[in-house]
Amino acid sequence: MRVNNFHVAELSRGQNPGTQLLAGFCLLLTFLTACGPRAHIPLRPADVPGLLAPTDRGALLARSLAPVLYLQRDETFPLSRAVAVLHPTKRIIAYNLMWRDDVNGSWIPFTVPTDQEVVWVGYDSTLAPTDVWTYWHGPILHTKWPKTQVGIDVQWGKHGSLPRGIRESDLPKPRTLNFFYAATFFLLPDIWLGDLTRKGPLGFFHGYKRYRDFSRPLVLAEHIDAVVRMENPDKVLQAVFGKYSHKPLWPPGIEEPAKH
Repeated sequence: MRVNNFHVAELSRGQNPGTQLLAGFCLLLTFLTACGPRAHIPLRPADVPGLLAPTDRGALLARSLAPVLYLQRDETFPLSRAVAVLHPTKRIIAYNLMWRDDVNGSWIPFTVPTDQEVVWVGYDSTLAPTDVWTYWHGPILHTKWPKTQVGIDVQWGKHGSLPRGIRESDLPKPRTLNFFYAATFFLLPDIWLGDLTRKGPLGFFHGYKRYRDFSRPLVLAEHIDAVVRMENPDKVLQAVFGKYSHKPLWPPGIEEPAKH
């Protein structure tokens, strides 16, 4: 599977993980452990704005096109919430995923303690998937899809989303799997600091082949908490996710709604 192109996305209100890390290491450890963020996921709301009924054609479509997520075999943070958003005028669905935490930077004060990621699936007039976009640590990757079940590989600890079968050489530098694998070693102090504020892994102590072992399937359709049809789902994401990172709502070429 080839990545046709990628686009460096501007976060609407989120924080750059590298910037967070650099700033955070300058703080005193005592301050960090006292003030590190704690994940607070609200109860599932009874009244989600614009929620589609389970029998609505849009809700059925969103679940039928939902990807299968292939987790790295040693993943410890669970998928806590998922919201599917159908664009009201274009054939594209955003799957907003909220993982319980990120292995890096979780101890930094005032950071968002959960980990939001996004996968977009484009479809044609026959309702078959034709395009896949994924958020990958800033850039948005895009690839054509062969009208079959969409599969997404989920990176260990950081949950970056990759179209399944992607050529690693197509990933934008320096955001390669090799780099992130190396980071599991040179960022061990960061991982250990995170473990002082919440329970998580102490590191990834395996080889690169295992780092690329995406062998734990998770059927996303069975984990979707809400399906809506709207251009700007911010209020819905706040209701279902609580505080989140505000990753891009749509990939390049799909108009972003005006911010209020």
